[in-house]
Amino acid sequence: MYPIFLEPLCLERVTVQIADLPPSLQGTKVVQLSDLHYDGQRLSERLLAEAVEVCNQEEPDLIVLTGDYVTDDPEPMRDLVLRLKPLQARAGIFASLGNHDLYFRRSRQIVTEALTGIGIEVLWNAIAYPLGPDLAVVGLADFWSREFHPGPVFAQIPPQIPRLILSHNPDTAETLQQWRADLQLSGHTHGGQISLPDGTPFPQLLEPLRQATPKSMHRYIPLLRECAKVVKHWEWARGYHRLGDNQLYINRGLGTYFPGRIGCPPEVTAVTLIRA
Repeated sequence: MYPIFLEPLCLERVTVQIADLPPSLQGTKVVQLSDLHYDGQRLSERLLAEAVEVCNQEEPDLIVLTGDYVTDDPEPMRDLVLRLKPLQARAGIFASLGNHDLYFRRSRQIVTEALTGIGIEVLWNAIAYPLGPDLAVVGLADFWSREFHPGPVFAQIPPQIPRLILSHNPDTAETLQQWRADLQLSGHTHGGQISLPDGTPFPQLLEPLRQATPKSMHRYIPLLRECAKVVKHWEWARGYHRLGDNQLYINRGLGTYFPGRIGCPPEVTAVTLIRA
């Protein structure tokens, strides 16, 4: 079922420079999906099928999924994976989990088992090398979980090895600045769902009000309260950002909350990696 406002699916093509990327991986294509919220209300079957088709048309080397496959009840995962099963990538499909995938005590297990059951590898504070030893793919635990501990994970990767980071919440980019994170792929924000013509997400416009209002009052101002719960850094709500030597890309997601999307269409991202 569609929300009131929903714009057509958008394929965003992005080229990202990666230091130390070996010549053999020049032009590697990584396709990202995020924030499906497959619950019968926030993602239509038509849009999901279109997104899967678009992914495959890109003929990716890797497909990465960056969390929030469901909204609360994890049971729809059993149907969702049937829709995701046609996804094809030369070197495999890898996933991290989001906060909604941990909603109930049993959620993480159900979501993980459903994805692994169709051959999607779930990375929870784990590392994979699907394209060989010269590029690490790191999946971190969700930022709001008690298991977000990137230090021991990064310690396992030789410092000269470039790495892609799957981390659902873009706020983690602030923490990850103390490590090498050549490209972090995130979601979580839905791009703000409503954006100005210049791309500024609507929640970012509330920042001056948030700064001017005592924290004790935030919970009494509905929009301020809800937006503040999602992320701290709304300036990173969508698209490409550079933080020192680290790079961050935030996918706008597929699923949509009421009242819908304006200037912020659902997204499939195709990232081409080139040597810096």
